[in-house]
Amino acid sequence: MDKKVHELLNDQINKELYSAYLYLDFSNYFKEVGLDGFANWYMIQAQEERDHAMLFYTYLQNENMPVTLKAIDKPDKALTSSMDVLKAGLEHEKLVTSLINDIYGAAYDVRDFRTMQFLDWFVKEQGEEETNATDLITKMELFGSDAKGLYMLNQELGARVYSAPSLVL
Repeated sequence: MDKKVHELLNDQINKELYSAYLYLDFSNYFKEVGLDGFANWYMIQAQEERDHAMLFYTYLQNENMPVTLKAIDKPDKALTSSMDVLKAGLEHEKLVTSLINDIYGAAYDVRDFRTMQFLDWFVKEQGEEETNATDLITKMELFGSDAKGLYMLNQELGARVYSAPSLVL
């Protein structure tokens, strides 16, 4: 495996674990303000991000490449309102999309088709993640200022259950 591709894949493990930390922080925010459904939604997001990290970890191991675990930064977003949290979530998903695209581009440059195929799932997943984050913002803009609407949205998000990724390595 190309050195740059290996480094980017290894770094992505850390980025995915940071994403899990960030979403745990978001979940904490919503729990503290009494929106348990939103807290549930972000708790599940955190579980997904941990699984994403493990997919990168397993891929590198399956390719007989060393894995170097690094320190995970503390989330640094100032969470002052529910909408700030949702917008920070979309901003973060766009960042992750750019990171996946960077790895894909590096793999493409060296004709690493196996890594490109591995990343195809993540490219699709990031499209879904950005759509979900955008939809949450739209729903909050539509219903968040109405107590009954917010209650219903909170109930909807509370019904979300965890489903492990279906990517086979």
